[in-house]
Amino acid sequence: MSCPDCTTGANLPGTPKGVLKDDGSYFAAAPEGGEGSEHKRAVLLLTDAFGLGLDNPKIMADYFAEQLHCDVWVPDIWAGKPLVKESELKLPEKAGEKIGFLGWSRFYMTMLPKIGKIISNRPSVVDKRIKNFINKIKADNKYENMGAVGYCFGGACCARLAATDAVDTVVICHPGNFSLKLIDKFIIPVSFVCAEDDFTFPTAKRQKAERLLAQRAKDDKRGVEYEFQDYKGTVHGFAARPNTQLPEIKEAFEKSLEQTVSWFKKRL
Repeated sequence: MSCPDCTTGANLPGTPKGVLKDDGSYFAAAPEGGEGSEHKRAVLLLTDAFGLGLDNPKIMADYFAEQLHCDVWVPDIWAGKPLVKESELKLPEKAGEKIGFLGWSRFYMTMLPKIGKIISNRPSVVDKRIKNFINKIKADNKYENMGAVGYCFGGACCARLAATDAVDTVVICHPGNFSLKLIDKFIIPVSFVCAEDDFTFPTAKRQKAERLLAQRAKDDKRGVEYEFQDYKGTVHGFAARPNTQLPEIKEAFEKSLEQTVSWFKKRL
């Protein structure tokens, strides 16, 4: 559900330009009259444990809307009660730095009082919220194509979406924990944004996921298009909560945005 790295991170510079809807979601509209804006397509951005309590996903949604010339939605997957508050934010770590005993202690002290939130926002509940949200915006806006990009908890949500036809493609960024049994069920194109050090998607698991997808491509007529990109020097959370004061982290964050835009441009 979460990990010590989920309570670290930094705010992105900038001010959101989109609109908060009555249901708590954030909407970044396609640039009016922009190239491709007439196409009925949209992107869903699924957040990490901070939900919409941070401006980061809103600022990123604005960026994706501008680059992709399509609507971008950030649903309130936490139903107004994100797992971690902004006041609990700490500076991020770089690859190679250890969490240590104190880090784990702080993590458990932070998470123990949140057991109720964790249960009420378990994957089965959040997945239902996401699917209901997708159905609603598709019906209201007549979208013909939709992609989803998710970060940490939202990344695990995207892994589960990849086993459905709710969207057309997903980008999974340093995902929270999910079963590799899902890999065999993927039915849409998938792009992975991977950190060097990732508590919930460690190197061994990441490599096994790629092997499973490669094996499907060889032996299974149901094989799906996929890609994995690794970002040296990064840790879990870098694509959503980067410390942009660190040049290597800033560069990795920007390249992760480029990877996401490039993937959606080709597949939406």
